[in-house]
Order: sequence, then C-alpha cells, then structure tokens
Amino acid sequence: MATESTSPTTDPVEIDQILHANHPNPFGFLGLHELKGGDGHVARLFRPGAVSATLVADSGEETEMKQIHREGLFEAVFPDVKKAFGYSFSVNLNDHSTGNVRDPYSFGTVLGDSDLHFFAEGNHRNLWHCLGARITDRDGIKGVNFSVWAPNAHRVSVVGDFNSWDGRVNPMRNRNGVWEIFLPGVTAGAHYKFEMVGAEGGLFNKSDPFAFFSQHGTSTASIVYDLDEYEWKDKEWMEKRSQHDLYHSPMSVYEVHLGSWKRKFEEENRFLSYVEFADELVDYVAEMGFTHVELMPITEFPYDGSWGYQVCGFFAPTSRFGNPDEFRMMVDRFHARGIGVIVDWVPAHFPKDAHGLAQFDGTALYEHSDPRQGEHTDWGTLIFNYGRNEVRNFLISNALFWLKEYHIDGLRVDAVASMLYLDYSREEGQWIPNKFGGRENLEAIEFIKQLNQACYEENPGVMMIAEESTAFTGVSRPIDAGGLGFGFKWNMGWMNDSLSYMANEPVHRKHHHGEATFSMIYAYQESYILVLSHDEVVHGKGSMVEKMPGDRWQQMANLRMYYAWMFAHPGKKLLFQGAEFGQATEWDYDQSLPWFLLEHSEHKGIQQLIKDLNRLYLSEPALNELDHEPGGFEWIDHDDAENSIFSFIRRGRNSETILTVINATPVPRENYRLGVPIGGFYEEILNSDSEAYDGSNVGNAGGIPSDDFGSHGRNHSINVKIPPLATVMFKLRAV
Repeated sequence: MATESTSPTTDPVEIDQILHANHPNPFGFLGLHELKGGDGHVARLFRPGAVSATLVADSGEETEMKQIHREGLFEAVFPDVKKAFGYSFSVNLNDHSTGNVRDPYSFGTVLGDSDLHFFAEGNHRNLWHCLGARITDRDGIKGVNFSVWAPNAHRVSVVGDFNSWDGRVNPMRNRNGVWEIFLPGVTAGAHYKFEMVGAEGGLFNKSDPFAFFSQHGTSTASIVYDLDEYEWKDKEWMEKRSQHDLYHSPMSVYEVHLGSWKRKFEEENRFLSYVEFADELVDYVAEMGFTHVELMPITEFPYDGSWGYQVCGFFAPTSRFGNPDEFRMMVDRFHARGIGVIVDWVPAHFPKDAHGLAQFDGTALYEHSDPRQGEHTDWGTLIFNYGRNEVRNFLISNALFWLKEYHIDGLRVDAVASMLYLDYSREEGQWIPNKFGGRENLEAIEFIKQLNQACYEENPGVMMIAEESTAFTGVSRPIDAGGLGFGFKWNMGWMNDSLSYMANEPVHRKHHHGEATFSMIYAYQESYILVLSHDEVVHGKGSMVEKMPGDRWQQMANLRMYYAWMFAHPGKKLLFQGAEFGQATEWDYDQSLPWFLLEHSEHKGIQQLIKDLNRLYLSEPALNELDHEPGGFEWIDHDDAENSIFSFIRRGRNSETILTVINATPVPRENYRLGVPIGGFYEEILNSDSEAYDGSNVGNAGGIPSDDFGSHGRNHSINVKIPPLATVMFKLRAV
C-alpha cells in the first residue's frame, strides 16, 4: 500500500487533546478512519516514547507511519483504499520494539446494549461477566476486555505493566457512564488499574472493583486472572446440597480467621497458603467433626488489623494466601470431606482507601454524599447507597459471584443491624429519617430482600445468615410472610444471656437463674444459630476460659459445662477457632493459635469434648432435627434456682428423646430426682465431667433405670447423680 508523503489536514485541537489525554472520543480519532469525502482512509497511533511505528496489514504489507508529533503521534494515509482492513502496529520505543500488536481502536464495543440496560436497572445478576477485566478472544485475537462504571469521570484509561502505566496510551470509550476497551495481547497475570480524571478534575488511579485477583497491602494493583481454567471436582456435593434440608439437619460451624489459625513460626511467622489449608485445615475440621467451616472475610483487604471486614476487592480472594484457583481447590477439598464452606460477606460498609470505592470517579458514587447517611464514624468507613440501582446490582452480583464461581455454600452477612437502622450508633441530629419519618433504612431493607431472593433462587441449598444484633422482626422469615428472607440468624441474645450467667460466681448464680432459661422464651422467633464467635474474644473481653469464674479447674469445668449446654440447646452451633481447646488468652489476629496448649490434659480434654459433642450432635436426631420447632424441646425443671440446676428434654421427628441436666455449681448432687416422659433405661451418653475430658469423673456408671413413681408432673422418674459444674445427657434406650 502506498502512503502520501504529506499528512492530511488534522485538527490541531484534536492532536492536543490526544497528547493530553482529554479527547472526548479517542475512538473517533485513533485507529483507522475514512477520510473526509470518502477519499481513502487514515490510521493514527499514539504511543508516548515511540521513535517509529509501522502499520502491518493482515495481507502482510507493511507501511512506515509518519510521525506527526514528536510526543509519539503517528499516522498513515491510504488514499486509494476504500474499505477498512485488518492491521497491527509494530512500535519501536527507545529501548525495545513491541512487535506486532493489534490496534485496540480497531475493535467495536465491549458490552452489549442489554448489559448496559439491565445494569442501569439494577437487575444484571451476572455483572462480573461484563465489568472488570475478562480474558477473551475477539475475531481470533486474544486479549482482555476492560470495563468500569465511572459515570462522572471526564476520562478513564487502562494503565498497567503493558503500557508503562501511562494513561495517555489507552483511553477508554464512554457508554452511558460505563468505560470500556479491548486490549489485544494482554494476558493473565498483567497488573492494571484505571486512571481517571475526576468529576472535579484531578488525576488519580483506582483498582478495579470487579478484579478477580489483586495485590494487597501497600501494593494495590489489580491482576488479570482467568477464572475459566479451574476444573471443579465437587459435582456430587453440589447435587446433594441442592436437595439438602438445612433446617432439620445438624449444622456445627467452625469459625476461622485464616491469617491466625496456624502460622509457620520457623519461617518468619508466615501465613499458611490455600494449598496448605487444603491439607491441614480441612483435615482438622473433619477430625473435629464440624459440618461447616466459616471463613472470616477472604475478599481482598489492605489492613490485617481489620480482620478482613474493610474490603477493597469484593471479587478477589485475598492474595495473602495464594491465587483464586488455589482458593477454589481448598473449597473443593472441604467438599470432598463432606464439609460446607461459609464466608463472611460485608455489604454494610467499605473503607476510605484511596485505591478503593471511596469517591470512585471523583464523586460519592458507591456511598452517600451526606455523612449523616454515608459514613460509619465508629469504624471510619463509608456506607453503600442502597437506593442506587447500580450499587445494589454491584452487591447482589457479588454475592452471586461467590456462590456460583467459588461454590460457596453460605454467606454470613456482616453488620446487618447497621444497615437496617438509619440512626445506628448515631446521636440525634446525626441521621436523616426515612420518608415516613422513621428510623428504618427502607432502601437497605429492600436491598436485603432482593439479595436473599436472588441468592436462593439461583443457588438451591445455600444458606444466607444474618449477623443481626437487634430485635428486628422476621429477619429469618420468608419475604412473602413479611420477613427479610434470611435462612438463619445469629442468636446474639442467647450468647449475651448465657455468658452473663456464666460470668457469675456459682454461689451467686441462683440469683441470676432467669438468665440461663430466658433464651427459650424467644427461641423460635427466628431460625437461630448459637454463636460463640470471634467477637467474644477480642477488645479486652478475654478468652472463653477467662470468662469463667473460679480457679483454673473450675474455669475449665465451667467451660466444659457451658459447651455441652450449648450443644444441647435448640439452634445450630458456631464456635470460633481456639475455643475448641480452651485457648487461655484473648485472640490475637497477628499470631498463630497456641497449639502447644494441647500438650496439657485440661486443654486436650476440652478438645476431646468438642469432638464428642459434634459426634453426638450429628448422630442424634433429637439434638438437631427440630432446632426451630417448639416440639423439639420441653422443660423438665427450669425453676430450681436454689440449686442452680435446670433440665430439659430434646426430641426428634420420630420422638427420639434425650434428657439433659445442667449443674451450674461446684457441688455434686446425689439422688437428684428428675421426671421422665417414658419409663425405661436412660443411658448416660455424655458427661462433661468425665475423666476423658480431664474432669473429676463423677457420674452414673453408664446409665440408670427409671422408677415407676412420678416427679415433675410425669409418671416416671430417674434418680441421678449430677457432677459438679457439669452437663449430663441421657438417652432412653429401652422401654
């Protein structure tokens, strides 16, 4: 092809706009375009630092391009060419050549019109397929589609290690506030950000809100990653999950903070990797008998001290422990052992880090602009604007992303109370009432309902769990019945009441007996999970052991009694790491758990008790089938405050019966008579005072037959020995 020796007339204003990266339509200037009047075509390229450039047509013909500005602006004119043609550029920089690279400005749009429409409506459930960085093949050319929502930015460019982080090289196309470009030749592993000129001016870089992989800490680049490579091996698990009845099945959850569960002290206290967790953590959870693991937030976050709750990379598992496929492999390994995976999910707030969502395009895009609506002063974080379609869409699609792309079995939604109330942790004058003058955040409530509906509709068998600390009505009730649509709610009331009771010296517990029995007043208002979570062992609250009164033996006995009581009480179970072996000091997110404590019998005994409680809980229908139905529980005696003893019956669907009695004092009780529903032999199936748990081994020699005279309003009774500071369970074996 022949090129003119002189360049056509080119508007100097446009040249200046390209050089300064403020052209309103870079796709209308760069690339191949028809000349005015239809007299041929002109191709333009801008690559700062280039000393020469060659256009290589798909036919193989090469054309040396003319430099029309020393900053690196080139053009080639083809007066006789009437039709557009395929081509690449080869650019010589000062120190190297790029080789032949397809021109990004020769490609059409990235997103379909329907994608933009549904996103604007807030109804695009698979939004990660559109926005972010997606490896693709366009017309046989491999590269990456980049897209980002920044409607108030004046200019957005992709910058990365593929273009020397120079925002002048790859300015993007603006389509109704979504900026997009296809960059051929970019591959997995490329580091990138979006460079923006904000609404009020100013130049800044932002990480990709939809990045699948990211750096963390002081390095905050997004990383191109291909999520289509991993081959899942959990088909059987996923099929069974879709048919599983969560409400009438055991659920015992081990809550884990990956950064502190175990570290390699001998290797500069480094974290374990996802690959190592897939062996060590999976084996441990299986050995302990838990049905599920709950991971504190694993989405990318910059500050270790936030424990993951200040998220900057909502679509990226943190790179602290490995890459996305290694995280998937860990989930796969859990599923292979029959263990479900729950993750903490944080839609209530986000941090102010400069590379994150805050003031994303120079305006309050994801958050409210008014601090009375847009900021959590307690946490120094910003609140999502749930009334904005695109923001709701971002969050709902993110929840679906983890359930679909990572086969996560449940989301524990953090800080729901802070979302529900406009005056959450605010004084008068620091919040704005809703349109009816009330304190409820109507937009957040509607978002939560849409979230739960979408997650349950598209992922049969998953669970949505609310960490909600108030008495808001119907948190775990169906949406069509006026509820929020969660499957379960953390039982913060039980936790507060029971821990308050346990903190009393045993001699004083008779004056606080109602704290031990009060939870049954509201036990069936929601579908509850009983939780002893990380929140109870931080900020000066001490460890679970330290919460117990008395000398060390009494502390450990109290803890054993308390754990067994928890497993006998209606509701699913959750226990934070370290509590299962009686960690003696408050949790430290920056150190490994003190596994050396298991060298001592008192801690080994606590661990063995949890193993046995899980085994019993999983195997006995009476302890798990009717957790959320009144027919699964009956008091024997809740009034014996003088002796600090309370006793009850748990039942299964087929009338399986387990009797539990708790002695909250260090005084053994001889010849304590309890009424029982049916005559027969009552086997002692668990005794928290057993020597196997480092207890004093007071008990009932394996069981006791009933007597044919009544007690507690029943026709039969048993005369039992109740150990000190202990929970004992009996099962009817024969009639």
